[in-house]
Amino acid sequence: MQVVRITPRGYCYGVVDAQKLVRQVAEDPKTRKPIFVLGLIVHNRHAVEELDRYGVVSLDGENRLELLERVSEGTVIFTAHGVSQEVRRRAAEKGLDVVDATCPDVTKTHDLIRTLADEGYTVLYIGRRGHPEPEGAMGEAPDRVHLIETAEDVRELDLAGKRLAVVTQTTLSRWDTDATIAQLRQLYPEVEVYNEICLATQLRQEAAVRQAEACDLVIVVGDTRSNNSNRLVQVVKEQAARPAYLVDGVDDIDPRWLEGKATVGVTSGSSTPSPITRDVIHFLEQFESQSQVGDRRE
Repeated sequence: MQVVRITPRGYCYGVVDAQKLVRQVAEDPKTRKPIFVLGLIVHNRHAVEELDRYGVVSLDGENRLELLERVSEGTVIFTAHGVSQEVRRRAAEKGLDVVDATCPDVTKTHDLIRTLADEGYTVLYIGRRGHPEPEGAMGEAPDRVHLIETAEDVRELDLAGKRLAVVTQTTLSRWDTDATIAQLRQLYPEVEVYNEICLATQLRQEAAVRQAEACDLVIVVGDTRSNNSNRLVQVVKEQAARPAYLVDGVDDIDPRWLEGKATVGVTSGSSTPSPITRDVIHFLEQFESQSQVGDRRE
């Protein structure tokens, strides 16, 4: 069995910068304590647990504004996913020190939505309900932004005669957004489209599809709450027509998946720590060695 290390994979620059910023804040003696992260700094439990030793408290939940009400003093850190303007205002009202770890690609999307809204556009935001990135992005102009996740969401729209623009969540599958955008263009031919899928996400998806074609199956290392990790599984299955499994680490690998497989590809989401992925690769290589030893003994 051959193990194919799909590249690029793993951390993107936004995740690296966010984690580095949190560590710097935690180690700075001038930082007001306690220190809270408003949500999970990235969607990976290993990355979040690593921050525990710095004394940083991660507040987990879907609604950032509600989480903020649990903070009465100290420093609050906004995650890489971004927050709404309402959250920013409330943090200022509470007198908290604020550290912004929002990914620059997400900030770019926020700026775009604000500009489009100021110019009179109704914005159709393609994203995932319950994910913090749409919550923050839509909060830039909540009265002018509609969340689009499914084909049914598109069919329920009644926006004839309005100036329309489409904006996308940064961590989606481009194949997902292409289908939704095509549907929107059929209904609203004059709609303006801004595809905001970040380059890191797109490159990882394209590499996974391209290199999966030479594999019997693909293992994606990532957290179940990571949208970009889940999308990697999806695109391998749908675009490369290969079986794919999402694992949090070595313990999630079912040896039965590997039976009869000559080539296994390994990739990881952009919020997955490299040591976790290396452990998975090592396990698969050891599994290969054990299988060969067993064959020779027989």
